Amino acid sequence: MNNIPEREYIFASIFALANRMQKLGDKLEDYVTIKQWMLLAVLSKSEGQSLTISEAAEIIGSSHQNIKKMALILEKQGFLSLTKHPKDRRAVVVSITDYCNTYFAEREAKEEAFLQSVFQGVDSQMMTELYKGILQLQKNIEQMELQTDEK
Repeated sequence: MNNIPEREYIFASIFALANRMQKLGDKLEDYVTIKQWMLLAVLSKSEGQSLTISEAAEIIGSSHQNIKKMALILEKQGFLSLTKHPKDRRAVVVSITDYCNTYFAEREAKEEAFLQSVFQGVDSQMMTELYKGILQLQKNIEQMELQTDEK
C-alpha cells in the first residue's frame, strides 16, 4: 500500500471503510441496520424529530425510494410514523415515535462504545483535521453535483 499515492489511497479507502463500518454496525443490533440507524439519527437531530422523505434522502445522500423503503420497515417495527405533509399532500413526513426514543436511550451506552472503538487512537487534533477534510470533500462533491445537474 505504500506505493499508492495518498489521494488515491484515501479515495479508495472511503468506500472500503464505509462497507466495513456497515458490516460491523449491522452486527450491533438484530432489529436495526446501520443505514436504518443513520435515518433514525438524522431524524432525532432534526427540529421536531421529523422530516419529509425527500429531506431525509437529501441529508443522507440516498434515494427517495431507499429512504421510503427503510421508513416503511421502521414504521412496522414501531420506530417511526409516516403521515401526509399538512401543506403538501404528496409529501410524506417521517417522525420518530416515543418507542424509538426509549429504545435508543436504552442502547446509548452500546452505541457510544462502538464509536469509541472506531475512533480509538484518534486524538483531538487528528479528529479536527479529519472533520475539516470530510467537510471539504462534501463541499467539493456538492459542487460537482450542481455542475452535473446543470448539464
